Amino acid sequence: MTGDTPAAPVEAVTCTGLGYAFGDNRAVDGLDLAVHQGEVFGLLGPNGAGKTTAIRCVTTLLPVPAGTVRVFGRDAARERMAVRRLLGYVPQQLSADSGLTGRENVALFARVFDVPRRERAARVGRALSAVGLTDAADRLAGTYSGGMIRRLELAQALVSAPRLLILDEPTIGLDPIARTDVWEHINAVRAATGMTVLVTTHYMDEADQYCDRVALMHRGRVRALGTPAELRRGLAEREGADFLPTLEDVFRDVAGSGLDDHSGGGFRDVRSTRRTARRVG
Repeated sequence: MTGDTPAAPVEAVTCTGLGYAFGDNRAVDGLDLAVHQGEVFGLLGPNGAGKTTAIRCVTTLLPVPAGTVRVFGRDAARERMAVRRLLGYVPQQLSADSGLTGRENVALFARVFDVPRRERAARVGRALSAVGLTDAADRLAGTYSGGMIRRLELAQALVSAPRLLILDEPTIGLDPIARTDVWEHINAVRAATGMTVLVTTHYMDEADQYCDRVALMHRGRVRALGTPAELRRGLAEREGADFLPTLEDVFRDVAGSGLDDHSGGGFRDVRSTRRTARRVG
């Protein structure tokens, strides 16, 4: 008696040969990428690496002129509305309206994402509760702190119960306490729902602590991919380092050793500096 082999799970996001150009500038250049269901995946890289452009192709905010993008098997170029129904998106730019209350902001997104009318009030309440804003829900968003605004935008993205949450620099400009607070709420929702999270960030400590896997982009392509521990260990082995590199060291190695000259030097410069610092006490 033979049984059927279980089908492999569909990836949350698959980019194959994705390309996008602004005039003569190839922002994304043959990007190949796969994000597994249920993981927190970090897309890292210096400014101009192509991260935000790739994210906008995944969210269907930009077309897919070359290659393919699939979200849970749906083609982002041909099934744009079907893809959008699977997503929650927190962009870099502020998306909350300061003249509306927190509850009104989230209710607006519930309408935009076509949450059934009979479910809207409950969904809005659950989204606000999930990010710890129930008590402040009926205050104007203009009275919120920066961290509260970011949590409000997270609630806006969560109100449609997305399978994939996309966060573009979600904690930029926040103090360390507010950053931790935002991530605690993201992880609580993920643990409760199994949601996949795709995030871009320049905070390497954040990526190291919260991401299951990371991809380091440079000049439109992925240059390194793996768990933060794998990437740190791999750099140490390649360079014969006598200390454990950080994810920032890996970032410098990818973006600073011969690929570009704007990042202040590569990993070898960091290693030399640290050895000198140890010698002089």
